[in-house]
Amino acid sequence: MEQTLELLSLSPPGWGANLLRGLAASIQIALGAFGFGLIIGFFGAMGKLYGSPWVRDLLEVYTTVVRAVPELVLILILYYVGTDLINQAAAAMGRGPVQISGVAAGIWVLGIVQGAYSTEILRGAITAIPVGQIEAARAYGMPRGLMARRVTIPAMTAFAIPGLANLWLIATKDTALLAVVGFSELTLETRQAAQSTRAYFTFFLAAGFLYLMVTLFSGVIFGRIEKWARRGQPTHRS
Repeated sequence: MEQTLELLSLSPPGWGANLLRGLAASIQIALGAFGFGLIIGFFGAMGKLYGSPWVRDLLEVYTTVVRAVPELVLILILYYVGTDLINQAAAAMGRGPVQISGVAAGIWVLGIVQGAYSTEILRGAITAIPVGQIEAARAYGMPRGLMARRVTIPAMTAFAIPGLANLWLIATKDTALLAVVGFSELTLETRQAAQSTRAYFTFFLAAGFLYLMVTLFSGVIFGRIEKWARRGQPTHRS
């Protein structure tokens, strides 16, 4: 027990500080990717519902491909192909190689993946809005932007929160996949600590505990957001 506490202590020779630093990086990347994915998802959902036929077809290809291909494969493709295209564009403009930070690359890669799922979640939430609310807004002559801000977004939030809560948890766990391309997040820090001390069970159990704490805390936060979003709505009881 004493040896375990020593290994997990925040001061050397413990690795606790490394694990917390990795957790902070994972949460930072997950937050950025989740937000980026929401932006893509909102415009993607609007495009699927109200866009021209070629926009809808393009978005359908995007969401289908991302949801069909394993996320690890997508991460590898987006990371290596994306950085290569950026460097090729920089070379064409007569500039040297572009150094992309691990956090920015992680947000970009996971954000693209999150965007496909967000598109379908938000599209479903928009279609769940009672038609009368949209028709009433149009009858008042609201322009599309004002109607989205005052009617569509507030009404769809309650329907979208459960799916978005699951998507956030997926984002936090998907940061572990970034270890394969060398991002210093919780899983990579855990693996390095375990390899250095040979205490694999101790460190991976600690990492699992940290992920569990993030999940429980996130559940509380999203529960309150959903309660706020459903204020004024009738409560269905069995």
